[in-house]
Amino acid sequence: MANLADLATDERTARMALSMIAEPNDSTTGRLLTRVGAVETIRLLEADSMVPVLGRVDGTMWRERHGSRVSAESVTERLREVDRLGIGVLIPGDQDWPASVDDLGDSAPFVLWTQGAASFLARPPSDLVTVTGARAATSYGEHVVAEIAGDLAQEERVIVAGGAYGIEGVAHRAALASGGDTIAVLAGGVDRPYPAGHSELLGRIADTGLVVSEMPPGATPTRHRFLARGRLMAALSQTTVLVEAGARSGTLHTALQARLLGRSLGAVPGPVTSAASSGTNGLLRDQSARLVTGSGDVRQLLDEHAQSELRQSREFAQTMQTSQAVTSQPPGL
Repeated sequence: MANLADLATDERTARMALSMIAEPNDSTTGRLLTRVGAVETIRLLEADSMVPVLGRVDGTMWRERHGSRVSAESVTERLREVDRLGIGVLIPGDQDWPASVDDLGDSAPFVLWTQGAASFLARPPSDLVTVTGARAATSYGEHVVAEIAGDLAQEERVIVAGGAYGIEGVAHRAALASGGDTIAVLAGGVDRPYPAGHSELLGRIADTGLVVSEMPPGATPTRHRFLARGRLMAALSQTTVLVEAGARSGTLHTALQARLLGRSLGAVPGPVTSAASSGTNGLLRDQSARLVTGSGDVRQLLDEHAQSELRQSREFAQTMQTSQAVTSQPPGL
């Protein structure tokens, strides 16, 4: 009987197989992948030897959790389907791999599955703006996000959103209507548009922009996968903007991820009487996010972040020059 190690003999195939075995945001698998590579990770999944880095107990638990999830035969069949559908695959080191997601460390995606212009992912994070918010958006929220996303798209910023109903759908449509670029990050396979009511919209995005997911083709969205998608949306862009979010909205998780990654975070204020804005108003009250009332405020966030990075780069260069000057002095001076 064939095993996965026989199938996954190269880094690309092994990473593709791993995405079919482990859930996204699996830092344990990610840690092992970073240390030993995908081919060895697959081999260790089927071996009886101790798993390096993880230790004997953790390694046993990891193997028990993932070892019987899929067979080599099922992975082979799914890979054939990928070829048939013409779905793109990106792994670290590829020309279009977004270096910004490497900031996620051991929680970085194993692979990215794409439909459309994968080259969008190679653009600097400062060219991308993530826009997210309530699915049950109000007319106020839809009006504001349409203006912000449309203006930014006209300025050749790429609008990143999750393809959901409400704020994200409006952001995608505004970008397309402005003749701009947009990326839809899905919580399931790129071949399974979700929500179903946005099939036409996601199809347009795949034709003119990009649909991307870390989940393999055929995968269905789950609550965990939606939450995991939030960290990917935050990592792709330099700035994340929330337009309407309830007090327990999943979009607040995306905001948290943006903060943890050191990205700029903006929030649009809403009426104090609106439950749809209680989450965004809370971010502003706690000074966790900057006030955003239009695209000008987003541009300011982008400019400030760029200036901060330039300043840090200069300070680092000066430190290195000082260190080199000291070490190059003759002994005794």
